[in-house]
Amino acid sequence: MSGLNALFRKRIGIPEDEQITFEHLDTVLEKTAKNIPFENFCIIGNKTSEITRESLVNKMLVKKEGGLCYELNSILYFFLLENGFDAVLARGVVYKNETREYQTIGRTHVTILVVHEEQTYLVDTGFGANLPLTPVPLTGETVASDNGEFRIRQVDSEHGDYVLEMKLKHKDADWRIGYAFDSKHPVTDVSEWNEIQRIIAEHEDSPFNKSPLITKITDQGNITLTNTSFTQWRDGVVTKEKIDDARFKELLKQYFGL
Repeated sequence: MSGLNALFRKRIGIPEDEQITFEHLDTVLEKTAKNIPFENFCIIGNKTSEITRESLVNKMLVKKEGGLCYELNSILYFFLLENGFDAVLARGVVYKNETREYQTIGRTHVTILVVHEEQTYLVDTGFGANLPLTPVPLTGETVASDNGEFRIRQVDSEHGDYVLEMKLKHKDADWRIGYAFDSKHPVTDVSEWNEIQRIIAEHEDSPFNKSPLITKITDQGNITLTNTSFTQWRDGVVTKEKIDDARFKELLKQYFGL
């Protein structure tokens, strides 16, 4: 077993001798979402490094930090390859539902496409609190998890050829768009993400270079911490606490182990 495979299993809590099949992906996705947070601390701290397989292993599996979509889905992609999956990475554009338009910084979302028994599925562990937690087929079929309902529609546009739609549990009354993605230009070389990292770090419209953010899925819902607030969703009930820097550090250690 490779170092990445063993370290990933240890980080999310899966035994080294457990075989990972397609039917196990729900468990893998749930454990990953609950143990490796979505966060932008390296962007905020100007501590980014070149993206390679080795740097991703060091950041998230050795130093036990979190990451953004291009990091989280890349490390999961490598884990899936190690366990015999037919997987590629794909680029997408996140939709801003509040303004009903796609982000202007381009295809900076990274997701995974897995082929199983001649059917393609979207697998994503890098979309903050909006994670499907289960493979989503590109057929349009609706799938459900503890986080809500998800489906994919084929929509050809300048942003790609498919759209992920979601109806989050306790949050959405109607379907809304998560992001568009491009299945026609798969990516297998993570060095392509250095461009995405640069855009996210430098672009004035980037949502992740303004203030620190960390979020993860929990057994009851999800938690999100910024430098000014701590938000918890627990069984459909949301609480939000205004915080200062000292409280931020205290909550970061208590809930995220950082």
